[in-house]
Amino acid sequence: MSSAQIRGFSAESLDAPKSDPAFLRYESSLMLAFDRVPQVEVPTRADSRLLQLRIYESHSTERAIKKIEMFGEGGELEIFRRCGMNPVFFGQSLIGSKLPNLTYMLSFASKEAMEKAWAAFGRDPAWLKLRKDETYKDTVSNVTNLILRPAASSQI
Repeated sequence: MSSAQIRGFSAESLDAPKSDPAFLRYESSLMLAFDRVPQVEVPTRADSRLLQLRIYESHSTERAIKKIEMFGEGGELEIFRRCGMNPVFFGQSLIGSKLPNLTYMLSFASKEAMEKAWAAFGRDPAWLKLRKDETYKDTVSNVTNLILRPAASSQI
């Protein structure tokens, strides 16, 4: 297969020289959207906006599914929204690294808004009750937390 036959990549990324690589590395994932966030949401386009990407790994598929239920039926997603933690997407990883896991992204108008929202979440009475629910015990074994500033050209 020639470079010209590969779809979705520009000639610059396909033919990048070793001295100026298009990627350091890349990986692909396939995620199933959560029922309560079925498509990407773009809550703010403010120049000061931040995105927070979080990956919750679980030690078993059963515990990962319980964590997904915690966001949905348990009400954690509603608590997020109420506290100003704006979903961009929530997905269960079906293919990719760190399986089993769920990955989600939040959007905030600024760093201050992010800090305020997480503080509100941490003291929210519904969250304090939910986190003690034995149904959801040991659902997360590792958390990856990345704070991102989108490029001006970002669609998110």
